[in-house]
Amino acid sequence: MTAPDTSAPGLPRRRLLQITAGAGGALALPFAPGSASADSGIVKPLPPELFVPRGTNAETRWEAMAGQGYLTPIDRFFVRNHVATPRIDAATWRLRLWGDGLRGAPGEDRAVEFRYRDLLRLPSETITARIECTGNARSLFTTQQGQKVSGTAWGLGAVGVARWRGVRLSVLLERAGITPDAVDLLPRGLDADYVDAGENLGRVRRPLPVAKARKDVLVAYEMNGRPLPPDHGFPARLVVPDWVGIASIKWLGDIQVSTTPLASPWNTRYYRFFGPGYPPEGSAPLTRVNTKSTFELPWDGEISDISALHGRSWSGTGRITAVSVSTDGGASWRPAHLHGPGTARAWTRWTLPWHPTPGRYELLARATDETGTAQPDVAPYNTLGYLFGAVARHPITVR
Repeated sequence: MTAPDTSAPGLPRRRLLQITAGAGGALALPFAPGSASADSGIVKPLPPELFVPRGTNAETRWEAMAGQGYLTPIDRFFVRNHVATPRIDAATWRLRLWGDGLRGAPGEDRAVEFRYRDLLRLPSETITARIECTGNARSLFTTQQGQKVSGTAWGLGAVGVARWRGVRLSVLLERAGITPDAVDLLPRGLDADYVDAGENLGRVRRPLPVAKARKDVLVAYEMNGRPLPPDHGFPARLVVPDWVGIASIKWLGDIQVSTTPLASPWNTRYYRFFGPGYPPEGSAPLTRVNTKSTFELPWDGEISDISALHGRSWSGTGRITAVSVSTDGGASWRPAHLHGPGTARAWTRWTLPWHPTPGRYELLARATDETGTAQPDVAPYNTLGYLFGAVARHPITVR
């Protein structure tokens, strides 16, 4: 069956076409020959002053965030793709909810479909929230702790904050007829199948508990006041606040609603802790992100004429309440001045006056959140390099 059309009259066709063109217009643009975007399968430009290309991904350079305000601009928001960004037509796109966790007779195909214009008609909600790759800062396990890990060698730039607008997932679940005994969802993207070492694992999908889905998850169709760009999930994506980025499935195509627990490679083979101290099957699936801090400076770069350090800190367990900064490799620390707003779902900006003489420095920043959780000196090791949360030692040269 299809979703009942009980909402107010839809947007005029002209407006719907404008939205489709505005969000999907970039989909039709060819890649520039030899560009980083062409090599990575990413649609938007990846100028080297804004991004570090990492295979099918693109990491934000933190020096490109200096002076950019609270939100991460779309043109410098990091990209995490398993495969190439798909090109999707909003006019034919459907979001299908299905499974035995929806009301219906036994044996019946219990499915409800929502069109793009159906989402636009429903009551909307806007949230400011952070998306962060679970492997953000993975390279520091090796460069800072001397430990070998596998996966994309991210620095600290696989994170961004945006203002997302969309429909609460709980609203769609209620309209689809979720049953009281439903326990798990399995959202799945519309990107191509992911192949790992010759094994086809299918499209990216990861279970999401119904309790979390009902609490604060958004099916977003806008980002920073614009229709979602292709690389960030057009026409619709999940935004799962405070959870690891893999939970915020992009290019949402269908959601299985189940009365029994669900699994996929993205919560069994990946996105668990493996290694010494963990059982062979790994830890429980990872959910919340941890606490991190970064400076709005080039990594191991050169600067001059500096009078203050600027940075951002965030946590998956609460609002940041304090940041301490060291400019001498940890020998001494000073409290940074926190700037509002500093929401729990996003991050907190901070500043510390600094008038250095020329030379080489190692900068450190340690954040503490409202639960008392502070960044440790050493991150617990895991072989896939997830959730590095130790204080990062940021090298910089002042000329």
